Amino acid sequence: MNQKTELSRYEVPSRPRPELGKVLVTGATGYVGGRLVPALLARGYTVRVMVRAASSEHHERWPRAEIAVADTADFTSLVSALDGIHTAYYLIHSLLLGPKQFEAAEILNARNFRRAAELKQVKRIIYLGGLGDMQTALSAHLRSRVQVAEELKGGAVAATILRAAIIIGSGSASYEIIKNLVQNLPVIFIPRWAKTRCQPIAVRDVIKYLIGVLESDATVGRAFDIGGKDILTYESMIRTLVSLLGRKKLFVPVPFSNLTVYSYLASLLTPVPAPITMCLMAGLKNDVVCLDNAIRRVVPFEPLSYRESLVLAMTREEQDDVRTRWSDAYPPAWELAIKLRELKQPPEYTAERAILTDKSAARLFRSITHIGGREGWFHSNWLWRARGIMDRILLGVGSARGRKMYSSLSINDVVDFWRVEDIQAERLLLLRAEMKLPGRAWLEFRIDPVNGRNRLTVKAYYQTRGLLGKTYWYMFLPFHYFIFDDLVKQIEKRS
Repeated sequence: MNQKTELSRYEVPSRPRPELGKVLVTGATGYVGGRLVPALLARGYTVRVMVRAASSEHHERWPRAEIAVADTADFTSLVSALDGIHTAYYLIHSLLLGPKQFEAAEILNARNFRRAAELKQVKRIIYLGGLGDMQTALSAHLRSRVQVAEELKGGAVAATILRAAIIIGSGSASYEIIKNLVQNLPVIFIPRWAKTRCQPIAVRDVIKYLIGVLESDATVGRAFDIGGKDILTYESMIRTLVSLLGRKKLFVPVPFSNLTVYSYLASLLTPVPAPITMCLMAGLKNDVVCLDNAIRRVVPFEPLSYRESLVLAMTREEQDDVRTRWSDAYPPAWELAIKLRELKQPPEYTAERAILTDKSAARLFRSITHIGGREGWFHSNWLWRARGIMDRILLGVGSARGRKMYSSLSINDVVDFWRVEDIQAERLLLLRAEMKLPGRAWLEFRIDPVNGRNRLTVKAYYQTRGLLGKTYWYMFLPFHYFIFDDLVKQIEKRS
């Protein structure tokens, strides 16, 4: 995306202040951070992006940004990443660890970050947290967001805290949960908590506020609630989307309101896995509305309505222009996973199929890069879907995770229950498995020239873990040969 387009998307009512100094963005590979970095660069800021593992994809994605490899659990690496930084955006959360682990992890990470920022004399920390009235019994997710804010404010570095409810935009977890429930359920049950009030905010308005507070001295050391134009119940949010999609749905009030059960069922009906839905839906019992609109005076612009946010999200999907997605940061620590080339010994178990063809490498590669998502796997889709359903039942990512965009693939993009580990134009696509497995697995698509023709190969690599892993491999081996044989033929045919 060019600088002019980025500026027009985030029209902030303040003057850029790149003279302040270098800006660090943590969580840049996540949903919000991935949109904030290009917006800051477009406004002339010198940006350092903090990532947990080096990747060529980062330099391709942000060629004008510095890349720092650091982890909030590693204090020494944090000190290095914060060297020479004026303002640091703290956009990290451990939500993806699931409800039992994220609370303790978030406090420890925030404490490390604050201490490192103090040591390097950082001037400001800007944190995006969650809305919630502290006078009520908050969910673990909302409570931890409040505790992180308190931890970041508790030191010598001035902290600006922004508190938001659910974020609506193409690729956001909340939007995809609501949209897929509306699309997949003929009857929508309305429990008591569906009457809870919420003030959703468009992702582009979140970015505007994140930039606006940086450019306003009046926000230093303060906390602000940020929200969209509307205060709605969750029922009315669903009804609005039903109306926009032109669907007819039957709404049925029900007395049963167990959030754990509802969140698990939602994870089976949407692309968003159970650990995320459980954390997000645990907060549905709490009203999440702005108690103070002071931010409107300091960063004055008219936020989008919920309906406008939905229309923009759907438009981006139709244009195949989803810049960031919740799946960019799920499962947790995916960027630290062992790569195929990093194994000391190549995997012992492999299965492959190949075909010789007169089709060009360019046409074959284009066909390869359209697998997964709504295009499916060209043949035997029911087998791929069955494996995805099995994974989702076991609280894995499942194949319904799909793809961020359908017209292109890059390193670290997800394809159903795989992630792109390597991609070389007209030559190679290597996918790493992220479904639940008793081992590690990769799927490779390779194009090699052979005597004026091209050899198209699909090859699976599997590294086992004990007897269970070997049993799994041999149980699925017949399916591999059947599926791969059809897959190479269909790729060649569709190219």
